[in-house]
Amino acid sequence: MSKTFVVTGTDTGIGKTVFSAALVQALDAHYWKPVQSGLEEETDSELVARLAGAEPVRILPEAWKLKTPASPHLAAQIDGVEIDPLALVPPQLERPLVIEGAGGLLVPLTRRITYADVFARWQLPTILCARTALGTINHTLLSLEAMRVRRIPVLGVVFIGDEVRDSQAIISELGMVRVLGRLPKLDRLDTETLRQAFSAHFDMDDFVGEKA
Repeated sequence: MSKTFVVTGTDTGIGKTVFSAALVQALDAHYWKPVQSGLEEETDSELVARLAGAEPVRILPEAWKLKTPASPHLAAQIDGVEIDPLALVPPQLERPLVIEGAGGLLVPLTRRITYADVFARWQLPTILCARTALGTINHTLLSLEAMRVRRIPVLGVVFIGDEVRDSQAIISELGMVRVLGRLPKLDRLDTETLRQAFSAHFDMDDFVGEKA
């Protein structure tokens, strides 16, 4: 089976879907968003397909698509749907797969199970996306601690935003974690600018080499 990566974040709206698209594009990978909450705007799967230039066959269908834009546990309750976390099983594919969670690690899928619980069961290399803005040190170190308590394999941290060297350094030092790179803010966000940004700020060996 080809390599499978989980992309999670310290919070919602930090840019992990954009990073997921960049990784999908770089690896020529499949993409899977197990649970999508909110269908009125462009979904994460649609955004990744557009930014990565991925053909439809590489975008796997969501296991649950919920109309209500809320935490999955609440969206499912409002929509009259029951999510079964045990039914979430990463498919085995011939090419790499990027799986994106929703929001942060402790976002609840049900009233008893969080995404972190599912990631712990999967035991797949997991990438933690973090913003570089104020507050990121606390949020990122807490997220790393939550991952390690559950023995989730941490591949490394990806920063998203303008460079803040001290914050990035102290997170690496105190969190004892590898920094995979930083995805800067892009004035124009499209397939080509995203490809160039990933190429300039990331080392492919971290994702396809022995370290991955």
